[in-house]
Amino acid sequence: MAENLPPTPLSAGLLADLTLARAAADRSEAHRTDAAWLAQRLQQPDSQVIGVGQGQFPLADDAPDWRSIADWNRNEDDEFLFLGLANGVAHFAARTVKEEQRTWGAGQWSDLRASGQRLSDTDAGLLVSAVALDNWHTHHLFCPRCGAGTQPSQGGWQRLCSQCAAESYPRTDPAVIMLVVDDDDRALLGRRVDWQPEWFSTLAGFVEAGEAAEAAVRREVQEESGVTVGEVSYLGSQPWPFPWSLMLGYHARALDPTIAVDGVEIVDARWFSRAELGAACANGTIAVPPAVSIARKLIERWYGSPIPGEWEMRR
Repeated sequence: MAENLPPTPLSAGLLADLTLARAAADRSEAHRTDAAWLAQRLQQPDSQVIGVGQGQFPLADDAPDWRSIADWNRNEDDEFLFLGLANGVAHFAARTVKEEQRTWGAGQWSDLRASGQRLSDTDAGLLVSAVALDNWHTHHLFCPRCGAGTQPSQGGWQRLCSQCAAESYPRTDPAVIMLVVDDDDRALLGRRVDWQPEWFSTLAGFVEAGEAAEAAVRREVQEESGVTVGEVSYLGSQPWPFPWSLMLGYHARALDPTIAVDGVEIVDARWFSRAELGAACANGTIAVPPAVSIARKLIERWYGSPIPGEWEMRR
């Protein structure tokens, strides 16, 4: 990667190959309201099912441990989430609500941060939906209108109030994540208050009620780092079900590069040239986000080449 590359136009090209944005399965929305079809597929021997709980799913030989319905040892409390069709085969997630139900062969349980990069396109789409739906169900057991208990319906894509019949559906919170560059084509990276001293990433924050995403970019950068941003260019999005976000990725141009961190969310922020970032990562004083994140793709797009895996954050 040459240090003297010309500055990349902010609007040049969208992000490609976002790890958790890959989705090769058919979501089959029309089947969610067909109770008879869902019941039939839950009896069909070749339908596939995988456990999901607390943001995790089981692995076997380092791959998602899908089981056929015929091989599924059901618990009476299982809640099945219809994820869609892959090659015509119905795929479900079984919510393993209780810890003692998480016995699934000899494999280990993993999450999308740890395993997302190794998933196939089909598995990535299915398991992102499974984790997002499981998180939503866990946090929406009661009706927001009357407070009564709710029950899952429509293949897990709805919860229905047992008292007032109010319908609730999964929602996604939009969040912006942005790599800011200055007139010298340096990148702004920051460290969260709860992070290890060497961890640095792009800035990010939630879109507020009544706010445009581009306005959220400028507001969040100003609030967290003190840097004033002008031009903003959208590059791509990735689901981030931790617990239920959609990350909207941007590059942005600084008008005033003066840094004044808020000290609440961000305790350190720095401008890096490509050479400075590469040297700091190589000697271990800086670590960047893992490859599964959109933050990594934003940094790599500016950096000009893939970043070695040994440079990323280790938990």
